[in-house]
Amino acid sequence: MLQTNLPVLLRRVALAGAALTLMAACAAEPLQRSLETTAQPTPAASPTPPSAPGLPAATQQSFDQWRDGFRVEALAAGILPQVFDQAFAGVTPDSSVIEADRSQPEFARPVWEYLDSALSSQRVGNGQRLLRQHAHTLDRIERRYGVERHALVAIWGLESNFGQIMGNKSVIRSLATLAHEGRRPEFARSQLLAALRILQDGDIGPERMRGSWAGAMGQTQFIPTTYQDYAVDFDGNGRRDIWGSEADALASAAHYLQRSGWQSGQPWGFEVRVPSGFDYALADPSIRKPLDEWRQLGLTGIPAMDGETSAGMLLPAGHRGPAFLVLNNFRTILRYNNSSSYALAISLLAERMQGGGEIAGSWPKGERPLSRSERIELQERLTRQGFELGAADSIIGANTRKAIRDYQRRLGWPADGYPTHQLLERLRQEPLAEQSARL
Repeated sequence: MLQTNLPVLLRRVALAGAALTLMAACAAEPLQRSLETTAQPTPAASPTPPSAPGLPAATQQSFDQWRDGFRVEALAAGILPQVFDQAFAGVTPDSSVIEADRSQPEFARPVWEYLDSALSSQRVGNGQRLLRQHAHTLDRIERRYGVERHALVAIWGLESNFGQIMGNKSVIRSLATLAHEGRRPEFARSQLLAALRILQDGDIGPERMRGSWAGAMGQTQFIPTTYQDYAVDFDGNGRRDIWGSEADALASAAHYLQRSGWQSGQPWGFEVRVPSGFDYALADPSIRKPLDEWRQLGLTGIPAMDGETSAGMLLPAGHRGPAFLVLNNFRTILRYNNSSSYALAISLLAERMQGGGEIAGSWPKGERPLSRSERIELQERLTRQGFELGAADSIIGANTRKAIRDYQRRLGWPADGYPTHQLLERLRQEPLAEQSARL
C-alpha cells in the first residue's frame, strides 16, 4: 500500500492453517503483528492500522445513511452510478472486520519464532519450485524492473503463501465497514474510492475483488491505492490481475519495489559480529554509516564492498541476539511493510532459496517479549522517571526507544533501546521522579 512511507507494518492477525501460522486479515499480517515488539507500522502493500489505545466515538449514522452520503461523494469523484450500485448491491456491515480492526493482541511472538515460521523448509521448497516454474517470467521481470527474483518470490510467499491464501472477504464490504465505523474512517474512504475506480476501469468485477479484512488484495496483497499506482498488466491480456495472474502479481511487486528505490545487484545486508565494549546506541534506525566506519568500530563479517556504501545496524532481539548491517534494499522492503522483522524474513527467505540465509548468532530464547500491557506499563514508568515519550500506547517507537536508551545509560547497561522484562523490573523498583527530587 503505497501511503508515502506510511510513517510503513504489520500486518494482520489470525492464523489460516498449520502450513502458515501467518494468516488473518491478510496474508502477511500474522507475521508482522506476532513479531513486532518495537513499532506497529502501516505496511506499504497490505496495511493494518497501527494499534491505538482508544477507539473513535460510535458513529451517529446508520450504515444505510452513511452509504447514501458516500454515494453522493463517490459520484462527485467520477464514479458512475451503475458501478457504485452494482458494487454495493446487498452490502451490509461486517462485524468481523470491526472486531479485527479493534483487536490488540496482548502477547507477541519472539522474533526467532516468527522467523522459524516464515523460513520453514516447506516455504523454502515451494519457493524453489516456483522459481523454476516461472523462470521465463521472472527473467523478463528482472530485465524490466531490475528487482531480484528471489526477493519477489519471498514476498509472494509471505504475503499469500504463493497465491494460496489471499483473503476471501469482499473488499468493498470490508472497506465500507471500516469507512462507516472503523478506527481510521478517512483512510478507509480513500481506499474504498480507489476500489470503486478499479471496478470502473474493468480490471476485475465486484465478485472477484476479494482480500483481507483490511482491504489488501491479491497474491501480493496490495491495497487499492497501491494497486492503482503500481499494478501492471505484465501478461498482456488487457487487465491488471494480481489475483489470478502470477505474472501480473510478481511484476506489480517488482514495479513497486523499483519505484521505492530498489538498487539492482546490491544485497539487503549481512550478519556481523560485534566487539566487546561496543556502543549499542549506534543500533538506531536513524543512524547510517559507511561500511568503512563500521569496520573501524570493530565490526567483523562485513564482505568486500565499497567502503562508502551506507548501512545501518539492526538488533532484532537487542544486544544479546544476532546483529546485522542493513543496506538500501532492506529499507526498500520496509516500504512494502514497515516492519524490520518482516524485512528480515523476506531477506533471509530470498537467501534460503539460494542455499544461504543461515544465522550464526544465538537468539536469547530465555527472554520472552513484553506483553502489550507490560509495554504500556514500561512506557508509563519511563514517563514517571521524567522521560518524554508521548502517550503510553504499547508501541515501542522512536521516542520510547530513545527513553529506554537514556535509562539504560543511567544504569550503565548496554544502551540498545530494547524493552525487556529485566528493564521493566528495574523500573518497578524506581521511586517516582517527584519523590526522588524531594529526597
